[in-house]
Amino acid sequence: MSKLPPAIPPLFLERMSRFLGDEYAAFAESLNAAPKSGLRVNMLKLSAEEFEKISPFELDGRVPWCPAAFTLDVEERPGKHPYHLAGLYYLQDPSAMSPAELLMNASSFDSAQGLRILDLSAAPGGKTTQLAALMGGNGLLVANEIKDKRVGHLAQNVERWGAGNVVVTNESPERLADHFGPFFDRVLVDAPCSGEGMFRKDMGARADWSPEMVAGCAVRQGNILRVAAKLVRPGGYLLYSTCTFAPEEDEGVVNGLLSGNTAGNRFEVVELPLFPGFER
Repeated sequence: MSKLPPAIPPLFLERMSRFLGDEYAAFAESLNAAPKSGLRVNMLKLSAEEFEKISPFELDGRVPWCPAAFTLDVEERPGKHPYHLAGLYYLQDPSAMSPAELLMNASSFDSAQGLRILDLSAAPGGKTTQLAALMGGNGLLVANEIKDKRVGHLAQNVERWGAGNVVVTNESPERLADHFGPFFDRVLVDAPCSGEGMFRKDMGARADWSPEMVAGCAVRQGNILRVAAKLVRPGGYLLYSTCTFAPEEDEGVVNGLLSGNTAGNRFEVVELPLFPGFER
């Protein structure tokens, strides 16, 4: 006898209703919609237009904020195709493609000099492979993953991607800060979180969620971000992202960095570009 999937936690819904007010009804409706799958083409090997001509899958359309990506029908199984093994594409939620695009569009940069970028919590490699493609094989991209069990998967995805400018590390943020100091032009912190943004497709995230989990994640995220700030060169950019809605883990963590320590005082919040599809 099959078990019913866990319901979205009622306390989570109550919190969101308080936060969103009149916008809550539209939000609640979106939670019941089918999740969107995404396929991002490896621009180091072929263009999106070239892949569209040879794609063995039905592509629903382009992801508005990521020119290299398409949405897919959820019935497709592209992870088992030889093209995936050959590194022609990476499977990634469309929303997860936005941080790398935003980080690479933060400002103009002297491409002859080459960017130095750190992806601090990189496994399984979605944002690392996207950054590598956007860098066009130039500069230096350090992809770090602290967990031993996850770093192997990261290395496999980087190898499959064929990016020659990526270095994979398995270190704590503190050890990286001690070694590099303020070395990187751009640092991405895609922090471990309570996963509220995954409720449509991840039943485990629903089952694991609690207010205590949110509070614990916020403490850990704040610690990570404070160390990450030490790795950004003067004039560089630090991008913080999560896949959760909890303000304690989002605005609260950023505010803690900006107001709570010397490293954070070096930063100011900048307005992000309004990519196509970002409108309400």
